[in-house]
Amino acid sequence: MDKLSVLEQYFGHKQFRDGQEGIIDAILSCQDSLGIMPTGAGKSICYQVPALMFEGITIVVSPLISLMKDQVNALIHCGVRAAYLNSSLTPEQYTKALSLARRGAFRLIYCAPERLLTPAFLHFAQNSDISMVTIDEAHCVSQWGQDFRPSYLRIAEFISSLPRRPVVSAFTATATKRVREDIINMLSLRSPYLEVTGFDRKNLYFGVMHPDDKFHSLCEILQRNEDKSGIVYCLARKGVEEVCARLCEKGFSATRYHAGLDDEERRINQDDFIYDRKKIMVATNAFGMGIDKSNVSFVVHYNMPKDIESYYQEAGRCGRDGSNGECIILYSGQDVRTNRFLIEHSDENDTLDENERELIVKGQTERLMMMTRYCTTTSCLRGFMLDYFGDRSPRLCNRDGVCGCSNCTGDFVDKDITIDAQKILSCVYRLAERRLSFGEGVVSSILKGGNDPKINTFKLDTLSTYGIMKDSTAVYIKQVIRFLEGEGYLSRDEFHTLVLTQKARSILIDRISVTMKVPRKGASANKKSGAKSASSNNSAEKSARPELFWRLRSLRNQKAQEEKMPAYIIFSDSSLRDMCAKLPQNVQEFLNVSGVGEAKCQKYGEDFTRLIREYMAEKGISAETVQ
Repeated sequence: MDKLSVLEQYFGHKQFRDGQEGIIDAILSCQDSLGIMPTGAGKSICYQVPALMFEGITIVVSPLISLMKDQVNALIHCGVRAAYLNSSLTPEQYTKALSLARRGAFRLIYCAPERLLTPAFLHFAQNSDISMVTIDEAHCVSQWGQDFRPSYLRIAEFISSLPRRPVVSAFTATATKRVREDIINMLSLRSPYLEVTGFDRKNLYFGVMHPDDKFHSLCEILQRNEDKSGIVYCLARKGVEEVCARLCEKGFSATRYHAGLDDEERRINQDDFIYDRKKIMVATNAFGMGIDKSNVSFVVHYNMPKDIESYYQEAGRCGRDGSNGECIILYSGQDVRTNRFLIEHSDENDTLDENERELIVKGQTERLMMMTRYCTTTSCLRGFMLDYFGDRSPRLCNRDGVCGCSNCTGDFVDKDITIDAQKILSCVYRLAERRLSFGEGVVSSILKGGNDPKINTFKLDTLSTYGIMKDSTAVYIKQVIRFLEGEGYLSRDEFHTLVLTQKARSILIDRISVTMKVPRKGASANKKSGAKSASSNNSAEKSARPELFWRLRSLRNQKAQEEKMPAYIIFSDSSLRDMCAKLPQNVQEFLNVSGVGEAKCQKYGEDFTRLIREYMAEKGISAETVQ
């Protein structure tokens, strides 16, 4: 059986997506491979298709139990023999699964990295035909990655312990050039085939808001996404509890998820969200990895995340089925301070020595600075993100086929801030002459001619820059400071106070002109219409026959409840839309629907085609008129 036959028979697709075929061909020719592909691009197909074509077993190293269970359930539903081995199994279940694996019962086995070198698993692997080892979420191997896990460092040791080296493939959605190099080196990939498909998720609208009242802004976003499914991320457990409680008080269908809940409540709350019993999940970043819920229409970050990698991954849980989605950050300066505190007081890397820990903290601080720049820039947000990952970026993303961002769709005008920039940078320079440095609050107070305690203590009213921006608001001064920091003219030292960069000379010495986007008078910088238009185009509205879509969706939900299975594992919304377009009237025609393989056709074909035939009869649609 060739690769296209496998793709169609098991996964119900007639052609590969961008990037998939190249990786599959490389793996089938026994070449190590590294795939950098955005969330929703179909990374799993890249190793699942070869796994079904190889004679032996494919071991998939995966970091989370939820990720393994989701992948295995989806594979079994497609008719693939797969299993997972992790701590969720009882000792008896684990022993039985391992025994079945030894007898060749599974083509793919998902395993946590911590299990690889345990005696029982190692004995199994060394005495089995292992064709491929696949590492999912491969960025976890890099100390420069956002989710470094020391256990990933032992994967190479496991591979080298096997009597015959298998093909090694690795995949991640987020990796800068430095992380890419780390993945190749730390996993000992041999001359790997590299596929980077691009990071642009054109169906997602990206926005940053700086609201005075975050909760009020959150409620506005949820109201315009009424009856849709979405995630609200908070930095801390306390924030999750408070936001979820207030949303429930206001009548929103919300539940919560964080590491402080017991395992049973986390499982129940996660299931409520996955099975659409609750529309909104309020969570810390402990939630989401491996949650392949295809109908998430919005992701709101109530607090700024710690780095662009985390944000890209978390926002990427939106719009996985190709529908338009809305990704918003509700930013405040306190988010930066909270993230710094979490970085400096993290106990996640207690097993590392002081030098290793210092290296990781340095990397995390650098990534936090870039995340702060993203939240304060007035340039294209999509372009900023793509530049960060080394991808080609547009000057403006407000164009056909792209949902845009708040900076490109907002009602802004360019303002010449050259004089104000010179005043701010001069103030920081004058402070440095006195061997002093302060944060944006004190700097803006000096420029305003304020009278706070530090001004009196350090006699800052004697600076030549004292009061030179007294006619500007403190909000505006801080906005320009953040812009200058975002553009690299200012940075923060180890005490998080403002310092000049080398680039500042171009403004102070070379006198270049500087412009910054500011809201047009009478307009909001966070124009809602752009976000609304991005999120309003839901799955039913994109369908050729919205009424039929909802009937099919109801049938899918019924099947999901009967089988105690998430609805998206049975069929994605994109498959339902394809049914609406093609109107298959029998099981043979049902096989032509995208996402319908032989196993799903045999299991669901008759029920879904019966509903479609009933709809056609009711609407007077004849088979001859179907294109």
